[in-house]
Amino acid sequence: MPARSITIEEFIEKSRYCPVFDVRSPSEFNKARFPGAINLPLFKDDERSNIGTLYKQLGKELAIREGLRIFGPNLISYIQQAETFCKGYYKDQVGGAKIILYCWRGGMRSAAMSWLLDLYGFNVSTLVGGYKVFRHWALDQLEKDWKIKVLGGYTGSGKTRILRELELLGDAVIDLERLANHRGSAFGRLGQGDNQPSQEYFENLLALELFTKTECVSKKNGDANIWIEDESQRIGNVNIPKSLWIRLKTKRLLFLDIPENVRLNEIINVYGEFSVNQLKDAVLRIQKRLGGDSLKVLGLLDSGDIKDAFIILLKYYDRLYIKSLNAKKEEREELKIISFDELDACFMAKTIQKLRLWLN
Repeated sequence: MPARSITIEEFIEKSRYCPVFDVRSPSEFNKARFPGAINLPLFKDDERSNIGTLYKQLGKELAIREGLRIFGPNLISYIQQAETFCKGYYKDQVGGAKIILYCWRGGMRSAAMSWLLDLYGFNVSTLVGGYKVFRHWALDQLEKDWKIKVLGGYTGSGKTRILRELELLGDAVIDLERLANHRGSAFGRLGQGDNQPSQEYFENLLALELFTKTECVSKKNGDANIWIEDESQRIGNVNIPKSLWIRLKTKRLLFLDIPENVRLNEIINVYGEFSVNQLKDAVLRIQKRLGGDSLKVLGLLDSGDIKDAFIILLKYYDRLYIKSLNAKKEEREELKIISFDELDACFMAKTIQKLRLWLN
């Protein structure tokens, strides 16, 4: 059965149960891609560059010949790579496995790879317009006015843990910090492992989550509300897209009022396990904004007084958050404050779920 072309809508649907292969070069793939895609590059970076130069300087025919010269000796390798990936996806049922391919614009690279894999026996679909079409789709999602409810609270309120519990209870949740691989503050890189995604890839991840989670929860219980944590626009090295950020500032906010001592214990539990040097490096990133308090905090960390250091830092972040809340007060649809004496994420999530009339 020859490879068939599919629209972006079909692509999004099929990607839920089919492996997606990105046949662009490694550098293109590493910059940004469809979330979950597997890189099966037709050409290496230098090969792609050379073919592009030939195309511009000497014409299409010579560029195609050079591409075929590279493509020919690697036919077996491409098939073996595809088989290996599909075995992991479909276990041992590889024969006739359904796969999706895309390149930059749905042109010769995806056509060549789909021809080969189809000839071998895979059930191949290719995305019309390639990655470029998906990217436009992603940007369109970020422009939509989604039904979003914002969970806010001072630093140490356990917002991320509560969101996880809400998700376990069946609510749609977008964890911006997980997508950005950063906790959002000067200490946000600690314990996060790999580097952050590029801005473009972060937007792709966010767009797909907004679409799929809304659709999934809406089908399940008819409630399309999405929970998102109240964040600064900048999360480490990436930014919440401007159009979405502007809308987030107007959405209903559920503010968690948690005692300062409880929040302090939460912060110490999260960050107290890191070395003094790691904590000092984080403080140095906000040294100018901390002013004279920065020397106090650094001195307390050196002496091992983690608690008093975090008391100062907590007050600093509380001031920032109050300033942010006041700036959004006029635009906000509604703010509701809910108080808890202890930080029990499961209990808090169940309590929040009882506020459905307010949420809707």
